[in-house]
Amino acid sequence: MEFNIKCEFFNKAIRDVSKAVSSKTSIPILAGIKITAEEECLILTASNSDIIIEIIIPELIDGEKVLEVSETGSAVITAKYLSEMIKKLPSDVHIKVNEKRIMTITSSEIVTNINGFHSEEFPRLPQMERSEPFVIPSKKFIEMIKLTAFASSKNETRPVLTGVHMSFQDSRFRCAATNSHRLALSETEIDCKMEGSIIVPSSSLNELAKLMVHEDGEILIFLTESYIVFRAKTVSFYSRLIEGKYPDVAGLIPKEAKTVMVLNTNQLLKGIDRASLFASDWKNNNVHIEIKAGKKLKISSDSSAVGYIEETQKIYELSGDEELSISLDGTFLMEALRAIKENEVRLSFGGSMRPVLIEPAGNPSCLHLISPVRSN
Repeated sequence: MEFNIKCEFFNKAIRDVSKAVSSKTSIPILAGIKITAEEECLILTASNSDIIIEIIIPELIDGEKVLEVSETGSAVITAKYLSEMIKKLPSDVHIKVNEKRIMTITSSEIVTNINGFHSEEFPRLPQMERSEPFVIPSKKFIEMIKLTAFASSKNETRPVLTGVHMSFQDSRFRCAATNSHRLALSETEIDCKMEGSIIVPSSSLNELAKLMVHEDGEILIFLTESYIVFRAKTVSFYSRLIEGKYPDVAGLIPKEAKTVMVLNTNQLLKGIDRASLFASDWKNNNVHIEIKAGKKLKISSDSSAVGYIEETQKIYELSGDEELSISLDGTFLMEALRAIKENEVRLSFGGSMRPVLIEPAGNPSCLHLISPVRSN
């Protein structure tokens, strides 16, 4: 294998694919990156027990020639040394791998040799048994991940709750995440005849969102028996699925509300953020909200050690019962509000001990549900 490549593109691909490298593994080859040189592209692959990332570097990027392959072939090189060396090189690089699997990296007057592994020993990519993918715009999909994944559980006691539940039904694609104290849900219409559901680790989806944040166009999603595969133009991301039955979250969403109010999203977020400074003494970061006379929302919290904070905000719209007093987890509330991009947010309350429904005003495609906490 032999090729010339512009250092910045090689460095970025190594950095991206390294997110799937096993940092602690008893299998040495999993600490490496598989590099495959084909006639018109370079393919980098890394794998661990949960995710696999594949990055393609084509010959031309935006009309600029960044790669020239002289000899095809493949090798696996330890990611740590390859990454550290490539990012320290001053100019474009020439790479050659000999029959003893030794990679020679030349840049300017710098020459480095790194020992490699047999590429045949590297894990094979899962085969896509269901050949028909469904397609979703990449920006929309990344947005759905950001709207939901944060609400999943960090506790491994119930593994299914550490993932995002993805369901396909009647040309609707829905993502939902819950830790049993809060719920985040987002859905969209897609051109898909598939029906069913899967659970994808939210840690995998967070890595995917970072990896594909600048990808334009569409993402193709394939399913295998134990993996889900996300494929864009130059990136393929494989994630292992979580086995188990996800709770029926649809039944948790309240159909009626005693009190409904509309507020400025950013202003409310800042108010909750300020109140949360004094809420850390409480087990659940308690922030108290209450309706005051004259359509004002009072936000407060107190700490026996630090002090007390209170502010009032204008309620744009208010309907139903004006008697409301409830305590919520300030962290959960802030994370839900940060996910909402619309200027106004609608809060629907069923009572002081019922979950609060949070929705972007004018956007019925996503919602958040937060259970109240006790204030004593």
